[in-house]
Amino acid sequence: MNLSSVIFFVGVIIGTLAITYSAANRTGNTNEFYAAGNRLTGLQNGIAIAGDYMSAASFLGIAGTIALYGFDGFIYAIGFLVSYLIILFLIAEPLHNLGKYTLADAIAVRFESRLLRGLIASTTLFISIMYMLAQLVGAGALIHHLFQVEYGLAVMIVGFLMTIYVVFGGMVATSWVQIIKAVLLLSGTLILSLIILSRFHWSPSEMFHYVSTVTPFQERFLQPGNQLDDPWEAISLHLALILGTACLPHIVTRLFTVRDAITTRKSIYTATWIIGAFYVMTIFLGFGASAFVGYEELKRVGFGGNLTVTLLADALGGEFLKAYIAAVAFATILAVVTGLVLSASSAFAHDVYSHLVRRGMASEKEQIIIAKCSSVAVGIVSILLALGAQKMNVASLVGLTFAVAASANLPLFLLTLYWRRFTVQGAIFGMLTGLICSSVLVVIGPTVMNIQNGIIAREPIFPLANPGIISIPLGFLAAVICSYASKPAIGAEEHYDRVLFQALTGMSIAPAKKTEQESA
Repeated sequence: MNLSSVIFFVGVIIGTLAITYSAANRTGNTNEFYAAGNRLTGLQNGIAIAGDYMSAASFLGIAGTIALYGFDGFIYAIGFLVSYLIILFLIAEPLHNLGKYTLADAIAVRFESRLLRGLIASTTLFISIMYMLAQLVGAGALIHHLFQVEYGLAVMIVGFLMTIYVVFGGMVATSWVQIIKAVLLLSGTLILSLIILSRFHWSPSEMFHYVSTVTPFQERFLQPGNQLDDPWEAISLHLALILGTACLPHIVTRLFTVRDAITTRKSIYTATWIIGAFYVMTIFLGFGASAFVGYEELKRVGFGGNLTVTLLADALGGEFLKAYIAAVAFATILAVVTGLVLSASSAFAHDVYSHLVRRGMASEKEQIIIAKCSSVAVGIVSILLALGAQKMNVASLVGLTFAVAASANLPLFLLTLYWRRFTVQGAIFGMLTGLICSSVLVVIGPTVMNIQNGIIAREPIFPLANPGIISIPLGFLAAVICSYASKPAIGAEEHYDRVLFQALTGMSIAPAKKTEQESA
C-alpha cells in the first residue's frame, strides 16, 4: 500500500458520494429515481451509456485476455462494438417510444400480461446479478492486489458503496457517476496508450512485431486460435457478444432517460464513437502488457489476467501511475455495478411490486421505498455470489451473461416489434426456453464443470464454454412455434399496427370506436 493509492481511491469515493448527496435532493418521485426526469441530453446520455458499458470486463478482462492470448482477446472488443449497430438500427428508438422506465413497460404496450411482465422482471434480475458478479470479481482482485486487503472484504466494500449510490441518488447519481467515470477511463487509457506507443517510436507495426517475438505463441500471437481454437466456440462467443448487448437491462433503462427518439439516437451515436475509440486502445494495453510486464509474470500473478492494466501502469510509470490507473478501474467498477443495481431494483419495484402485487395502485413513495429495499437485497446476493468466483476471468463471465441475455430477451425484443403474428404465449415460451437453455448449458459447460478449476470438479457435459450458438436459435424457435400453435387475441392485428406506429413515431393511436351498425 502506498500514499498515492490511498489518495486516489479516497478521492474517487468522496467524489462519488458527493454526487450522490447532491442527487439525493432530486429523487423525490419515481420519474427522477428511475429515469433522471428524462432531462439528460444526447451527449450526456451517450457518455453515460459508454460509461455504463465500458466495464471491468473491458478495462481489466479484455486487456488481460489480449495480453495472454493476443488476437483472440480482441474478439471480445469487436463483438461489443458491432453490437451497437443493432441497438441503433433496430432497438433504441422503438423501445424509447414504447417504454417508460423498464423493458417490461415497452413490451406491455403490445402484451398486457401479468405473467409476461413478471417473467421479464425475473430475467432482468437474473441477468443483472450475473453481470454484477463479473464486476465485483474484478473489484475484489484489484483492491486485494493494491492494499493487501482480503478479497472478501474488498468485494463487500464495493458492494456497500454501490448500494449507497442507488439508495440515495437513483438514476441522477448513477448517470453522473457514469459520465465522470467515462472521462476518467478514457483519459487513463489514452495516457497508457501514448506511453506504450512512445516506447516503440510511435510505430504500431514495430509493437506488433516485438510482441510476436516475446510471447510463447510467437507469430501465432497475432493470429486467431490461441484461446478459441474451436471455431464453433468462436462463433458462439461472437453471437453472444453482438446480439447480447441490446438485451442488457442496464443499457435498456438508459434509453428512457432522455425526452425523445432523436435524443435517443444521438445518445447511441455518442456512445458508439466513445466505445470504439476505447476498444482500439485496449489493443495497446494488452500488447503493452505482453511487452513490458511479460507473459510469465501475468500468469504468475493470477486472478485470470484481471490485474494486467495495473501491472502495466506500474511497469511504465511506477507507483503513482499505477495508483491513478487503479483508481480509474475502481471508478469503472463502481459506475457499472451502480447501473446494474438500479436496473434490478427498478424491475422489482416498478414491475413486480407496483404492477403485479399492487396492480398499479402503489404510490410513488411506496415504489421508491421498495426500490431502495430491493437495491440492498440485490447487493447482498451479488456479494455472496462474488465471494465464490474469485479466480474467474471477468471477460469470460461477461460473455456468459451476454449469451443468457441474447437467448432470453432478443427474441422478445425483435418479434414484439417486427412480427405481426407474434402472440403472448410465444413471448412467454420463447423467453423461458432461451433463459433455461442458456443457463443449463452454462452450468454443464466447461466454465462451471472443470476438473482443474471449475466450480464442479468433473468433465463438462456440454463442450462449449459459451452456449449462444445453441440457446439463441432455440429461443427464437420456441417463440415462433408457440406463436403459430396459439390463437391470436381478438383484434391483435389492429393492435399491432397501433403499436408499430407508436414504436416508429412516438405517437399513440387510440383504438377506433365501433359504429352502432358494426356492434350489432
